[in-house]
Amino acid sequence: MQVSSLNEVKIYSLSAGRSLPEWLSDRKKRALQKKDVDIRRRIELIQDFEMPTVSTKIKVSRDGQYIMAVGTYKPRVRCFDTYQLSQKFERCLDSEVVTFEILSDDYSKIVFLQCGRFVEFHSQHGHYYRTRIPKFGRDFSYHYPSCDLYFVGASSEVYRLNLEQGRFLNSLQTDASESNVCDINPVHFLFAMGTAEGKVECWDPRTRNRVGLLDCALSSVTADTEIDGLPSISALKFDGALHMAVGTSTGQVLLYDLRSSNPLIVKDHHYGLPIKSIQFQHQLDLIISADSRIIKMWNKDTGKIFTSMEPEHGINDVCLYPNSGMLMTANEAPKMNIYYIPVLGPAPKWCSFLDNLTEELEENPESTVYDDYKFVTRKDLENLGLAHLIGSSLLRAYMHGFFMDIRLYHKAKMMANPFAYEEYRREKIRQKIEETRAQRVQLKKLPKVNKELALKLLEEEGEEQQITRKRKQKNLPSLLKDDRFKVMFENPDFQVDEQSEEFRLLNPLVSKISEKRKRKLKILEELEAQGQEEEEEPEGKASDAESSESSDDEKGWVEEVRKQRKLLRQEEKLKRQERFKEDQQTLLKPQFFEIKEGEEFRSFKDSAKKQKLMKKTLEDRLKLEEKLGTLNVSDTTVGSKQATFKLKKSEQQRKQQEAERQHRQERKTLRRSASHLKSKRGRGRLFH
Repeated sequence: MQVSSLNEVKIYSLSAGRSLPEWLSDRKKRALQKKDVDIRRRIELIQDFEMPTVSTKIKVSRDGQYIMAVGTYKPRVRCFDTYQLSQKFERCLDSEVVTFEILSDDYSKIVFLQCGRFVEFHSQHGHYYRTRIPKFGRDFSYHYPSCDLYFVGASSEVYRLNLEQGRFLNSLQTDASESNVCDINPVHFLFAMGTAEGKVECWDPRTRNRVGLLDCALSSVTADTEIDGLPSISALKFDGALHMAVGTSTGQVLLYDLRSSNPLIVKDHHYGLPIKSIQFQHQLDLIISADSRIIKMWNKDTGKIFTSMEPEHGINDVCLYPNSGMLMTANEAPKMNIYYIPVLGPAPKWCSFLDNLTEELEENPESTVYDDYKFVTRKDLENLGLAHLIGSSLLRAYMHGFFMDIRLYHKAKMMANPFAYEEYRREKIRQKIEETRAQRVQLKKLPKVNKELALKLLEEEGEEQQITRKRKQKNLPSLLKDDRFKVMFENPDFQVDEQSEEFRLLNPLVSKISEKRKRKLKILEELEAQGQEEEEEPEGKASDAESSESSDDEKGWVEEVRKQRKLLRQEEKLKRQERFKEDQQTLLKPQFFEIKEGEEFRSFKDSAKKQKLMKKTLEDRLKLEEKLGTLNVSDTTVGSKQATFKLKKSEQQRKQQEAERQHRQERKTLRRSASHLKSKRGRGRLFH
């Protein structure tokens, strides 16, 4: 169960948490509940309170026993029995439901308005009758005295279907091109409809004549609202005999008294989204209005926000359970949300255990897991002398730092800085003294931190005040007086480092500009040291000198940039020389490598070649071996591939083969020399 609080109003989300799939067995569900803490702590108020994909509308029967919801996909209606805390039945429909109405006290009589201009009637056993209206419908209302259904939609006519006679009656002809919503007053049965032109037409069902017209589009535009187009009416709801709330497509809610054409109050959601639903809460005089993003509860007399809720998924409909603090929503998600707000009222009688549960939670608030841990960065660990704990079980790595036990942190801090409490006490005393001094009449003193920045802001503020006086404009607030930037001039950690590389590159003329401010700072410090009561302005220069200085600044901008870059290059050169000296001082030690058994060392190049070859894919290695001649790939008659490998020979085999080759070569030479001698001898004999 998730608990949130806004304006000190606690909201309990009863549908938060993970849901278990339906196909899991009971044994696996019990095993998951034992392992997972979130599943064990979740509250499933109504079993399977969800739709397959999206839920569009949700309503409660008048007896409070049944909750009915429609959704997709496939289009269906589900009825949940609150006494059994489970689903009673489910019925699939031919087309998606635009809206529906429960005519009886229970689920025995239901009317569905569907997308394809169909009106479908269901009884207790199921589908009863189906008819069609001439135009596409968007909303309908039931008139109890005459048993008439009033349908509004993409037409200027309002269609009437009498359920007692079972036939259509003469329709009401309106001035609107299209109508979006309608409602009937529960006291005097006045029929009201909201049009696409941003107007509300009120009709008397007894005489079938229009008795009133309200231009809500014009009334919704106020000085603070920004509207791109003409707002149309997207929601309509009566409250008692005299009040009516109207929601527009641009996100405004207007509360009317039927005796006046001007709204009592206009409430803007500030999201620019159409209002989907309006409900009234009579115990606290609240109006609950919802668009697709947020549900707002506000006082209908003053318009002050009571509380608000922003679900994770888009909202389609909101239903307030009668005489209780329970709220249900239909969302753009399978799960339908259930919220319990104890301030609005007690829990319904079928889930009265919620009151005891919420009271126990308020009496024993649970501390969060992070209350027992302290987040520290690597720099904090070095300051505390705990950098050696990195990698141990005492530190849990998270984002750019670590979580450590708060007790260990306090002990280490006391040992690293035993006088921390005394320093903290002195700092608090100093702050108290400064607060008391602030009440006295003081001189304009510069802060201790970022004095040059404060002086710059004061100068700019003085120039802006002169400009605003000439133009007669309002003075803008000063950064020095703004509480959001107070720490910037109090905490030394926010001191601007003017010697850093980034600052010097971004501010090339800072040296010349800072000289003027440093002179003023020296003069102000001397005045403060002397204890003068009135702050004197430092003697300024002549206008000619100031103009010459400004012109020099403009001319010397390029020179200053070059100068800063030259200084940065010199600093980098010095750093490189220092690094080179450090590298020369460090002694290089020889590294020894061990050779595996059965291998002979040839050179480092062979090992590098082996590593490169091993990184290649099998295809690349096969291609390389095929080029070298150690592999032969050929096609067989069957259609497959045949690969023939030549194994690499060892060093001994190579030496032996080389010796044999030399021996064969020597024998060949000997044979040739012997044959040559024989041929010479034969020639000599012939000559003799």
